[in-house]
Amino acid sequence: MSTTQDARGARVIVDTNPADTTDVLAELAPQTRGDVERAVERAKRAYPGWRATPPPERGRVLARAAALARERLDDLARLLTREEGKILSEARGEVLKGINLLEWYSGEGFRLGGRTRPSEMPTTLLWSMRQPLGVVAVITPWNFPWAEPAWKVAPALVAGNAVLLKPASLTPLVAQRFVEILAEAGLPDGVLTVLVGAGGDVGTALVDHPEVRAVSFTGSCDVGGGVYARAAGRLAKVTCEMGGKNAVVVMPDADLDLAAAGIAQGAFGSTGQRCTATSLGVLHRDVAVRVGDLVVDRARALRIGNGLEDGVTMGPLVDGGQLRTVLGYIERGRHEGARLLTGGHRLDDGPCARGFFVEPTVFGDVGPSHRIAQEEIFGPVLSLVEVRSLEEALEVVNGLRYGLTSSIYAGDANTIMRFVDDVETGMVHVNSPTVGGEAQIPFGGVKWSGVGGREMAEEGLEFFTELKSVFFDYTGRARATNIY
Repeated sequence: MSTTQDARGARVIVDTNPADTTDVLAELAPQTRGDVERAVERAKRAYPGWRATPPPERGRVLARAAALARERLDDLARLLTREEGKILSEARGEVLKGINLLEWYSGEGFRLGGRTRPSEMPTTLLWSMRQPLGVVAVITPWNFPWAEPAWKVAPALVAGNAVLLKPASLTPLVAQRFVEILAEAGLPDGVLTVLVGAGGDVGTALVDHPEVRAVSFTGSCDVGGGVYARAAGRLAKVTCEMGGKNAVVVMPDADLDLAAAGIAQGAFGSTGQRCTATSLGVLHRDVAVRVGDLVVDRARALRIGNGLEDGVTMGPLVDGGQLRTVLGYIERGRHEGARLLTGGHRLDDGPCARGFFVEPTVFGDVGPSHRIAQEEIFGPVLSLVEVRSLEEALEVVNGLRYGLTSSIYAGDANTIMRFVDDVETGMVHVNSPTVGGEAQIPFGGVKWSGVGGREMAEEGLEFFTELKSVFFDYTGRARATNIY
């Protein structure tokens, strides 16, 4: 994607395939603060009718959208691959994940509610109820352009809110298809609007708008910190899911082949461009060389290219900016004294000449304080750190400023449970990669990885609601004895 000007001098977003920049998907006029203002007004008008729609019927709209998306799975996956770059099998998996989220939240229309509690006073009923907030904003990243809107928009809609969706400018078409499918499924006009434009224009206008009652953001820590401060400063609800520096710990009694496969999958799947990607291998010294060799073998076996082609197992980075960032970290790793075990170069000839391709890269002899061991790279770059014990491994992992997800490969139950108990991450995997999440369990991190609450499951729905407590004296006399 690039921003250019048309013949009249107007700014235009050029949406291109990162595997082949001559493949232009669309040219779009970026929207403005004025467009945000008009979208907010439309949402305000649509909100009362949608709020009044019974929650089960709101859920049925999501269920119909899920069915429509399933019918169009292949077309959606191909569009996603062309726009974002991940290989076709990964794109299919992402679309299916979004469908699962739509289906799960469709059922929440039948479960949306609060709790009843006994009262200390006679003839009094106590209960709580969940009600929508109003107009809310959802800001999603480019790396999961279908699944991220699904896991934010679906709970907001089933709760009864009107939603303004700002996707990343690099991947607007997938988000537009998502909105179109929901409209086809019966979502009333104005309840969900997509706004495509620069974060400094459209995003800031949404975050600052006094009628936007909540902001759900996924992206970098630098941007997320600003979003949180601005929106919370005007007392809006805010949740930010941000970066990760996710580690896999491998102990001597682990299945080493399984561990290497999991590390490689986490590091190089989706070209390393996911917040849950494995970017740090913390290997016990008794198995460090063996695991490192196995991971390097898997990295070298990957076939790099256009994700639409059969046999390709890793696609490009999303754009030139991301390519420069990743190459910069690779150069930094060399300067820090880490040992380059494989990869480390841009691929710019043959079928890769027109795209943003970099080799899957593995560094050994990395120190825990090295920047490549501390900072999120968001590309197919893996750093391997050697430790002498579980305690030292926890010291390395908990020393990171991020706390999204982690993993341990081990056989001993005591070792596993000590890691689960003591690791400072919002999610932890045992004998499986750091990546992944399911609709029915909360998703999110601690420290620099997240603030303001979890996503998915009931927690994702709760963010988009307010609780109201009701005290009902059905005789009108109970309060006369109230001593409080």
